[in-house]
Amino acid sequence: MKIGNREINNRNLAIAGAGLLVLVLAAWLAPFFLTGAPDDGMVKLRRGTSTQAACDSLAQNIDATFAGRVQRLLSLTGSDLSGRQGAFKVRKGDSPFKVMRLLRSGQPSGIRFTFNNVRTLDEWAERWGNKFMAGKEAMLQALNDSALCAKYGKTHDNIATMLLPDSYEFYWDITPEKMLDRMHDYHNRFWNEERRSKAQHLGLTPEQVSIIASIVEEETAKADERGKVARLYMNRLNTGMRLQADPTVKFAIGDFSIRRLTVPMTLTPSPYNTYRVDGLPPGPIRLPEKATLDAVLNAPEHDYIYMCARDDFSGYHNFAVNYADHMANARRYQAALNERGIK
Repeated sequence: MKIGNREINNRNLAIAGAGLLVLVLAAWLAPFFLTGAPDDGMVKLRRGTSTQAACDSLAQNIDATFAGRVQRLLSLTGSDLSGRQGAFKVRKGDSPFKVMRLLRSGQPSGIRFTFNNVRTLDEWAERWGNKFMAGKEAMLQALNDSALCAKYGKTHDNIATMLLPDSYEFYWDITPEKMLDRMHDYHNRFWNEERRSKAQHLGLTPEQVSIIASIVEEETAKADERGKVARLYMNRLNTGMRLQADPTVKFAIGDFSIRRLTVPMTLTPSPYNTYRVDGLPPGPIRLPEKATLDAVLNAPEHDYIYMCARDDFSGYHNFAVNYADHMANARRYQAALNERGIK
């Protein structure tokens, strides 16, 4: 059978047309599969979030053009994000198709939460609230819940001893109670049998070790001096002396910028003011580092009961076993303050 030239031409045209259609389709689809996200970003979805809101977040955190492509794919596939919740990490180079699948059915990403140099529960709750869905106020409510504190064997005053500065990872939608459950677990892992035994040998509970460590951290930034300072305060406790720790006064006043305490300041009424109360304050005045807790547990033996900042402003302290030597050290330091005009 002979095929006419017209039939051949029609077939060639059909093939060419199909090829052109494939090329057009490929050109249209290419941005959805080959174009990568221009930067890293995070999309946070709450249950009930619309596709539009999710893509608005994507546009705000990464790129509007990229977000538009993801939204088009979500619409084409009839995706419903209203039942999804969590934080979803988009990495630089991820295609719109990959991100569409991530938002529709992917595993939420963990959120890294690192904290240190924190003094108050309010400050810690704010840092936490800036990271996680529930927010600061929900965490503060949990920290003030006496029944919840009792669940961990704590009170509102000493629940901060359970919060060990470090880097952790949690899902964005973790609840405050679940978060505190996890922190309690980490606290118990740190306070293993060896550390509890050391605390018991010192006549202290883990909470008391944490309180001493918090004062020590405020007294000195020198890691190699912290054990020595800790032993001084334990010596005072063991002899029935008041701690008279300046940082506890600053905590009671609520102002750690104070550089020179006055007598009226030391009269501030507060259970945290160790110039006025015997023994330890009811809770820590900051969240001490694990290394400082260990410095307390391993504090070297000595007989010092007085300390005063060195007049060279090195950050170290002069120590004394008697009041006369201490006053000599104090006069040198006060003279140095006067010379520098520090009031």
